[in-house]
Amino acid sequence: MIYPYKEKNPQISESAFIADYATVTGDVVIGDESSVWFNTVIRGDVAPTIIGNKVNIQDNSVLHQSPNNPLILEDEVTVGHQVILHSCVIRRKALIGMGSIILDNAEIGEGAFIGAGSLVPQGKKIPPNTLAFGRPAKVIRELTSEDIIDMERISREYAEKGQYYKSLQKEKQ
Repeated sequence: MIYPYKEKNPQISESAFIADYATVTGDVVIGDESSVWFNTVIRGDVAPTIIGNKVNIQDNSVLHQSPNNPLILEDEVTVGHQVILHSCVIRRKALIGMGSIILDNAEIGEGAFIGAGSLVPQGKKIPPNTLAFGRPAKVIRELTSEDIIDMERISREYAEKGQYYKSLQKEKQ
């Protein structure tokens, strides 16, 4: 479901895939070949949400903001199942593991990996190309080349799946 909020309408690329039962409302921008999966909620009714190209936001995730504090996801970000993102910045090619929570003014560095179930507290900065894990999240180590290859695979596969499902939606119309 796509809803306006007051005078703001979501701006969604024609090549983006929005799954059935996902909800996008208000001041939200979604870039090319991005995918928003089943039962995800993206609300832009407090501040803007800006989602880059080839971003995948997996099932049952919730994206929201605080007043005057946008939520920004740069290109090729992976957001795992049941993630909560709130007024934070996720730099390009980062991966947010399943069930994680990233709070206001936190920043996840380019290519960083947040382990499943982690909590990144308000204002915390996670450096680029590191693995952070825990509640609260702490940097565990630098990423290996194997980690980076796997993260790129996940991003690529979700972009491909999103385009596949997008083609099925077009067939139904």
